[in-house]
Amino acid sequence: METPVPAPVVQPQASPPYVAPWWHTALLVLFLLVFSALGSGGHPGLDHTLRMKLYISTIVMEWLMVLYIVWGLHLTQRTTLGGLIGGRWKNPEDFLLDVAIAVGFWIVAALVLVAIGLALGLASTAHLKDVQHRIGSILPETRNEILAWILLSSTAGFCEEIIYRGYLQNQCGALLKSAIGGIALQALLFGASHGYEGWQGMVQITAFGALFGVLAHWRKSLRPGMIAHLSHDTLQGLTARWIINHAAKALPK
Repeated sequence: METPVPAPVVQPQASPPYVAPWWHTALLVLFLLVFSALGSGGHPGLDHTLRMKLYISTIVMEWLMVLYIVWGLHLTQRTTLGGLIGGRWKNPEDFLLDVAIAVGFWIVAALVLVAIGLALGLASTAHLKDVQHRIGSILPETRNEILAWILLSSTAGFCEEIIYRGYLQNQCGALLKSAIGGIALQALLFGASHGYEGWQGMVQITAFGALFGVLAHWRKSLRPGMIAHLSHDTLQGLTARWIINHAAKALPK
């Protein structure tokens, strides 16, 4: 008589761990939402001096948030900043692959944003006037402002991907015990933290954040998203000034 083989014991899958204490995340989210609310009226009427102050203060603030995240990671010691970013370029081919993915992603994301914009009526005269009022004066005009804008865009591409797709996506995924939930919740926070864009712009940015979240989850790396993010912000700033100036001439007073 054969001895029955016991069935293997299936261990329940462990939930993804928090990468930092929950209170650490709550404070960061509170700061992002309060800062967004304070800037929800946009930034009308900035001159050169105020624009440069806004660029520099935003760069400093985003790097301080990354340092705050590094501190939070140190408190639990479950991962490092490099672990959040993920992946490593071992050769030029790895870098070129991420660039190619970033370009393809940006094209798809741009088409999605255009579709959402058309659905929300963002091409209307009223909305164009609102955009001109809210963000027209933050866009670069002089050579020094353009250089500062490129530095700001590079900072945003690196720091915001760490903040939202690295730190918050992991934390939200652990909270909801779902990778999809983590992607969705960080995207909502990403949109909510851009109050100066108005509610239609926040809807677009939420969708943008969700796409970046899917990309980070698929690649297990923030690098393609960083490349796409900094490229998008740079081009947006350099082209939006020309678009707004020409639209202003065509809009009825």
